[in-house]
Amino acid sequence: MTYDTPTDLFAALRTAWSAKSSSSWTPQNPAKGQCSVTSLVVQDIFGGEILSIRTPGGTHFYNKINGVRWNLTVSQFAAPIPFEDTQSSRDEAFGDTGPEQYAQLRNALGLNS
Repeated sequence: MTYDTPTDLFAALRTAWSAKSSSSWTPQNPAKGQCSVTSLVVQDIFGGEILSIRTPGGTHFYNKINGVRWNLTVSQFAAPIPFEDTQSSRDEAFGDTGPEQYAQLRNALGLNS
């Protein structure tokens, strides 16, 4: 499967996210807990940077691609969050998820592991 834009990927993510890609997932809030694993997959496909911000619930990860912020899991929050665009890394994002969750999301999106 190929995704031309982050918007195309977002449409697929909404059905690919599951309890197998994040233990915080719920049917009512499918983006919940998916930020770290999603930021890794977004970087796999589109390159760019992984950024983070501290929220009351912990560290939130998102991406910057060609100078544009892409936060494909922002819908998990009930209220707007401020963005500090703190530089992060794949290691930090993997510290918030696991290889099984990462492989699960890639597989659900039709990407080779």
